[in-house]
Amino acid sequence: MVDSIVVAVTGAPVAVRAVRWAVQRAQAAPPGSQRIELLSVVGGVLGTVGEAAVLEQAVAATETLLERLAEPVRDAGIPVVCRAEPGDIVSIDAGAQAALLVIGSDYRGPGAGPARGAHGIRIAAGAACPVVVVPDVELVGRSGVVVGIDGSPVSEHALRFAAREADRLGESLTAVSVWTPLEAPRNGLAVYPEMYLANMQAATEEMQAVALAGLAVDFPDLVVERVVERGYPSRVIGSRAMTARLAVVGTHGRDALARFLLGSISQEVLSRLTSVTAVVR
Repeated sequence: MVDSIVVAVTGAPVAVRAVRWAVQRAQAAPPGSQRIELLSVVGGVLGTVGEAAVLEQAVAATETLLERLAEPVRDAGIPVVCRAEPGDIVSIDAGAQAALLVIGSDYRGPGAGPARGAHGIRIAAGAACPVVVVPDVELVGRSGVVVGIDGSPVSEHALRFAAREADRLGESLTAVSVWTPLEAPRNGLAVYPEMYLANMQAATEEMQAVALAGLAVDFPDLVVERVVERGYPSRVIGSRAMTARLAVVGTHGRDALARFLLGSISQEVLSRLTSVTAVVR
């Protein structure tokens, strides 16, 4: 069976990084098991008089862009197809038949401008397959895979995805679980009881241990580092991912509302990317 990696392409420079990541991912798979599809959507179609000619030119220019990006894919010996069509990338279910959907982000890290807007977040929220978001930053020299675990069924899917990727890459896996004390008004609890904090830490460690139980059976050579910290999940995961090759987070369903609400933690991680990040449901 041949799996498809769909790369959603725009005219932004980060498209080159997204395609490069997809090529590296396909090259690491068994020969002949994966192909790449480059998809670009021409938006803004309203059906107005005279629009057809403009649309035809836009699609032709987009096809030229896709063919240029396809050259290094072919050079790497990976089957590739190009597809340009009018519509809305958020509404088009690009990952319906794909094993993976890859999109680029123009976010270049803290201090480099505003965080990524809702467009890419909505794509990740609505896709049927795992979505990988590639930031416009240089990632050479990084190692390891980071995954957030909170004990939910969704995080179990994220853990399995992260473990497969780490095992395939020959990298270590860092499992991150974060607990946050109950919020209190400013004039409320100034200091949390030590027993409460200790119990929160212990309960989170136990949850993580249960989630990781059995992982060694399926991935006997995988090195797993366990991290349990007090803090806010998106900040801790983002910090750990700053030196990682890949970060993985889970998210929930893909109904109509999900296209607008990805989930607070995964949405915050995508808004402040520190590494290539996979969103898994």
